[in-house]
Amino acid sequence: MEAFLVSTGLVALAEMGDKTQLLSLLLAARFRKPLPIIAGILVATLLNHALAGAVGNWLQETLGPDVLRWILGLSFIAMGAWMLVPDKLDDAGAGAAGRFGAFGATLVAFFIAEMGDKTQFATVALAARYDALVAVVAGTTLGMMLANVPAVLLGERITRVVPIAVVHRIAAVVFALLGVLALANVGSLF
Repeated sequence: MEAFLVSTGLVALAEMGDKTQLLSLLLAARFRKPLPIIAGILVATLLNHALAGAVGNWLQETLGPDVLRWILGLSFIAMGAWMLVPDKLDDAGAGAAGRFGAFGATLVAFFIAEMGDKTQFATVALAARYDALVAVVAGTTLGMMLANVPAVLLGERITRVVPIAVVHRIAAVVFALLGVLALANVGSLF
């Protein structure tokens, strides 16, 4: 349960203001079909995070616990710093919109946009930390959905209500704290 809850919370925070959340807003404005967009986000996230989780599990099995602790600690601190860098929406999957409809465009765009994204790296790190691949992937996917479904349903109004800079700072502190705890080998988290 810890792996699921930590994964959900970290990714939900990390996703606020992320390029995929901006992509959600654009897709909602472009297609005005929330259900296929939400389904596309879910399938793309499950596929992407399952692959990232598998890499994390492999790292857990391959590296010794001391090496893994240092890698995880430094990775979480780096993700905390990364949270302070604002995201820009790139053209990932832009050409897919006309060919595949709302679901297909969302699936392709989200899968591509998540490649190398901080939530993908968080999934790798969390899967390496916890011996619970299904719980981590379910948690990171839920975190992604918690951040993106409101963006799809509420459109641009959400960006006027949620102070994205504040959410980024909170997420940065959480990631940095987890990194320091991992390096210090404190508590049951690490």
